[in-house]
Amino acid sequence: MQRILFLTERYPPDAGGVSASAARIAQSLAALGAQVDMVAWTRSLQAGQVTRDEGNPTAYRIGRFREWDTTMPHTLNLLDWLASMAPYDLVWGHYLSLAGFLAVWFGRLNGLRSVVSIRGNDLDRDVFPPGDFARLQWTLAHASSVTAVTRDLVRKAQALSGREDVVHLPNAVDGARFAPAPEAGAAVRARLGIAAGESILGFCGELREKKGLAHLLDALAAVRRVRPGRLLLIGDVRPSEMPRLVQWIGPGPIEEQIIVTGQLATPEAVNAHLQACDVYLQPSLWDGMPNALLEAMAAGCGAISSDAGGIPEIITPGVDGIIVPRWQLHRLGEAVLEWLDADPAHRGRIRSAARARMVAEFSPERERQALQSLLGRIIPSSSQTAASVAPERSQV
Repeated sequence: MQRILFLTERYPPDAGGVSASAARIAQSLAALGAQVDMVAWTRSLQAGQVTRDEGNPTAYRIGRFREWDTTMPHTLNLLDWLASMAPYDLVWGHYLSLAGFLAVWFGRLNGLRSVVSIRGNDLDRDVFPPGDFARLQWTLAHASSVTAVTRDLVRKAQALSGREDVVHLPNAVDGARFAPAPEAGAAVRARLGIAAGESILGFCGELREKKGLAHLLDALAAVRRVRPGRLLLIGDVRPSEMPRLVQWIGPGPIEEQIIVTGQLATPEAVNAHLQACDVYLQPSLWDGMPNALLEAMAAGCGAISSDAGGIPEIITPGVDGIIVPRWQLHRLGEAVLEWLDADPAHRGRIRSAARARMVAEFSPERERQALQSLLGRIIPSSSQTAASVAPERSQV
């Protein structure tokens, strides 16, 4: 049995797309027959505290310190301890910075092959600060294999590193858990006190500037000028953005304009809330391949999104969704009103096409097949692996 050490910046129950994709990929690797040890940083534990959840994957969570230069050596101590108990065949960094860097560094120190998984913001953001840029280049140059969640990120990683072997490994969505369920949506609307005829704009995740917070609020205002409407935020507002949100809303309870669910416990609960939306919005300023958008489309929502990152790889405009270019996001409200006023049959065709594309092109089965192929290339046999990486260890 192959043993894989998997490092990630987030892992359930922590929220976010990186957390969800880390869990899904680790579980797929386990389903392919590997023993996966997951190491994830979290702010839910005291700094330096480590917890362990048995299973496959086995999850080790380590409390983050305020500074990364303290967190990283503590994490290396944990990795050394894990490796001392049984050898690993591969170390996987899920997020280019900093999990990817640590995975490659630990791999080179211990004669292990390494995989780095680029998710989006980890490259688009960290390519600019000079210190991070050097670390990104080193990580990409020394990883045994690099995957990227979008073709856009493949192109950027190739331009940054010069390597031509970056593997396109898109996200996946469980079409059984995220599926049309009108009765569930009606029940959510009733429980939340949503009136008949009230238009509900949906967004899922952590609302912040990167995800187009200002454009979401402007679109909501545009809708409310002509008809009753609210924003259903399936998730939370980033704490640093809350003062801005309260200032925008003005006097009166926030619930009169925005319903904030908080983090929901299960995918089924998320799907039920998606069913309550008349339109789903993803006006990201930059992004990778947002899990939330895949889930909304699989759930049969009509989606209006920006063209950030790999989103054009998900949506064909006018066929299975609507795209508003980033430089025209000030017109997002117009696009929402056009959608709400469109012929119901037209909206139904787009929603059906969105779900069909998710099921056909972004299924967990396709992701698992791609992972199996990747593992077959990286770890052809334990003897070959040891022979090919042993010289690196002696040089460190």
